[in-house]
Amino acid sequence: MSLCKYFYKKRFYLIFILLFFIGCITTEYDVSTHRQNIFLYSVDKEVALGKNIAENIGKELKISKSPAYIERINKIGSQIVEVCDRKEIYYYFYVLDEKDKYSAFSIPGGYVYVDKSLMDILSDDELAFVLAHEIGHIVARHAIKKLQAVMGANLLMLASVHAEATPGFHRGLSFALAQIMVAYSRKDEYTADELATKYLKLAGFSPQAGISVLNKLYNLHKKEPLRQYSYFKTHPYIAQRIRHIKEYLGIPLDINDYIN
Repeated sequence: MSLCKYFYKKRFYLIFILLFFIGCITTEYDVSTHRQNIFLYSVDKEVALGKNIAENIGKELKISKSPAYIERINKIGSQIVEVCDRKEIYYYFYVLDEKDKYSAFSIPGGYVYVDKSLMDILSDDELAFVLAHEIGHIVARHAIKKLQAVMGANLLMLASVHAEATPGFHRGLSFALAQIMVAYSRKDEYTADELATKYLKLAGFSPQAGISVLNKLYNLHKKEPLRQYSYFKTHPYIAQRIRHIKEYLGIPLDINDYIN
């Protein structure tokens, strides 16, 4: 191939990608920033991305089929969904049958996962906070914002298109999942805690449940080493989160709120 043909093809490719991106750009109200934000990913594509990642999670992790656990998480989850700020997507709640991992995470498109061992140590109000926190991430589209910043829209499209399962597709999907599981920013975590506390109030749960959840898990954390997918792995110091929730609720602070 001549040098001229090479640059011509490269230029054609870049123009095609640029036009493609322009077609994907949407402007939507962002509940976390309270203003219109630009997203390279439409809601439909976010849902498609979440569906593909969820299918991959279903193959990699054991999903509980216990009727009691499923009924409990769906009942509490639906109460939070009814009062959340994002209703244009459907929410799915899954219980992970992973022993002693005490994990909870969410992925784009409305998918929330909570480990069975975590559910076992939480009251309904506390479980509501965990679900509301993860729903808060989905409402604010934190994963999509992070993926847009880290990966680029072309890799996101690779993960979301219902195409033949090529090696490139699996590499893109694995990378997308890995990026979702790494740390959100501290600001994102505080935002999710604020939204969770707000949703607890609206849904009739104790608005202070987040404080009791974090205290309970902090005590557990001191006794056992962190494991893969730990609920704490991607979060700021517990004392900082408790302090932030107290400030949000207008609760007086004490010395323990300043000790990590």
